[in-house]
Amino acid sequence: MTTVTLLHPGAMGAKVGAEARRTGTRVLHVPAGRGAASVGRARAAGLEAAESLGAALDVSDLVLSICPPHAAEDVAREVLGHAFHGVYVDANAISPDRARRISDACLDRGVVMVDGSIIGAPPGAGAQPRLHLSGDREAVGRAAAVFEGTAVLARPLDAGIGAASALKMAFASFQKSARALAAVSHALAASHGVGDELALEAESITQGILADVDYLPSLAARAWRWAPEMEEIAATLRSAGLPPALAEASATVMRHWTSDKDRFDLPLKDVLSHLHTPDDPAPDRTPE
Repeated sequence: MTTVTLLHPGAMGAKVGAEARRTGTRVLHVPAGRGAASVGRARAAGLEAAESLGAALDVSDLVLSICPPHAAEDVAREVLGHAFHGVYVDANAISPDRARRISDACLDRGVVMVDGSIIGAPPGAGAQPRLHLSGDREAVGRAAAVFEGTAVLARPLDAGIGAASALKMAFASFQKSARALAAVSHALAASHGVGDELALEAESITQGILADVDYLPSLAARAWRWAPEMEEIAATLRSAGLPPALAEASATVMRHWTSDKDRFDLPLKDVLSHLHTPDDPAPDRTPE
């Protein structure tokens, strides 16, 4: 039987732990120092309480860290302070650089770290989150086996530490920013009494924007005039007492494509590479 210590059973972690139990995996948690809600979630998920972190690690083959991203390194350091020599799976929403720092700390203590990232809602009610895993192939395989046949879809990546985290950052940068942008848009419309009309217009947006990479050359070709439009939007938001930062940031991004004006046939690789230019280009005010 594989034994896993789960740190810590939050809304996502507890349900992920419950899925691991379906494969016959023994899943431990450490209630000491945790709040009543965390302990209650662990109990509802059928996780086994350990007397202490040290006691849990003494019998564990893997550690699965699912915690707020700002706590990821502290949780890793706490584990590495014990005599644990199994596989450490960091499944947090952290940057590739942070993942590599944790991996280096693990290697210093003889621990193999797997870089993991979870995309999707907690498992249950039809939700099947994807657990992407990268790093040492054997360790990735051991971690993936814990979820074989469950609602947590383990997806090994043929890549090193940082790849799984980069995938999470790329996906979440769109998903979460888009939600925040939607909130700002609705707040602006509501402040001008056109909230219902915006909701009606929103029904016409049916395409999956993140999946529609074929449109990106068109975006770059139009950016010369869309960047100033975003600046007008930022001014409108400021006048309404709303945060203009997202609109200003969009204008900054679009100015990287200023020299691609009307190049609708620009290859996608060039569209993306032009975002890597080190300096923010000055706005192009040349009239059409």
